[in-house]
Amino acid sequence: MKVLQRYFAVSIAQAVAFVLVAFLALSAFMDLTGELPSVGKEGYAIQHAFLYVLLRVPFHVYEVMPVATLIGTIYTMAQFASTSEFTIMRASSMSTQMAAWMLFKIGFVFVIITFVFGELIAPRTAPLAEKLKLSARGATVSQEFRSGMWTKDVVRSEGTKGLVTGSRFFNVRQFRTDGQMLDVRLYEFDTNFRMRSLITAARAVFTGNSTWRLEDVTETRFTNTRELPPPGGKPQAGARALGTYGQETSMVATRKLPSMDLVSEITPKIISVSASDPVRMSATELAIYTRHLAENKQETERFKIAFWKKLFDPLAIFVLMALALPFAYLHTRSGGVSLKIFIGIMIGVGFILINTLFASVGLLSNIPAVLTAIAPSLLFLLLALAALWWVERH
Repeated sequence: MKVLQRYFAVSIAQAVAFVLVAFLALSAFMDLTGELPSVGKEGYAIQHAFLYVLLRVPFHVYEVMPVATLIGTIYTMAQFASTSEFTIMRASSMSTQMAAWMLFKIGFVFVIITFVFGELIAPRTAPLAEKLKLSARGATVSQEFRSGMWTKDVVRSEGTKGLVTGSRFFNVRQFRTDGQMLDVRLYEFDTNFRMRSLITAARAVFTGNSTWRLEDVTETRFTNTRELPPPGGKPQAGARALGTYGQETSMVATRKLPSMDLVSEITPKIISVSASDPVRMSATELAIYTRHLAENKQETERFKIAFWKKLFDPLAIFVLMALALPFAYLHTRSGGVSLKIFIGIMIGVGFILINTLFASVGLLSNIPAVLTAIAPSLLFLLLALAALWWVERH
């Protein structure tokens, strides 16, 4: 059994590596083709384009690994069938369950590799690629938005702890790749959604410990008071009121400061993540950002679906390898291997399309995010079990 396990592992690994390299080469070529129109503009040179494409390779590894595993395993199983090796293995007392267990152990290695690329490597190289592109062109992250970037946090009585006393909206016109914010506006409201202050700053630098150092600051504070009539129920002579007695009035005070510290749950990471594609974020980043959105009563469904897909998509490798096992039972003559590979490519494309479809349906309906993420894998698992039952019967 150890000899068969090693033989399966080496054969499948070689086939998967070949398919993966082919997919990565195609993806890199398409990325480079998309970057060529920008070469020579705003300081963006050809070496920047090549480095940008290279930094995106880890993300493509995570993206195409399940399909590459499917096609590589189908190719190996088809080869075993065409040379009657799988028939000899079955005649030597290898059952379908034993073959499935060997594929499971091989798939476990591919799942670990996919998790490593999806959680540790790609979430770091993808932002580096975007920073490289923006730095080479002298651009900032927020220049793609007409009004800058917006995000929201809550105001607490003790900095980042204590009772919630209001909410604060960040508007950043420019967010540099080094984490600095330029042309900052902060709109602060109390728990009744009445505006308490408007703070503008030319620049903001994150100093750590949930603290931003604001520079060239203008702070406008709005104080809401309730006017009460004087004793006797009549206003004093010469008194000037901004509103009628018994109603709220507002007092406005403005001051300018060279600098001030602001304590906020917003960090450069959260701001950069808010402008990122959830697909390129790690599960840890998605969990943190989803919690931040939930605490601020913002829409979280898109990020919940992306989080669960990060957990379940690598596990789909097990399902797709199980779906490849029935191809070892199909005995065909000339051209059989090519036909099976074509079928495998179609299955892989179908899995990607259904996975994308379920993600879109999940955003438009009330289906739980975890069910939206796992449904395609469950569907293909049923298909794999049905295929194995059919080949066992025939």
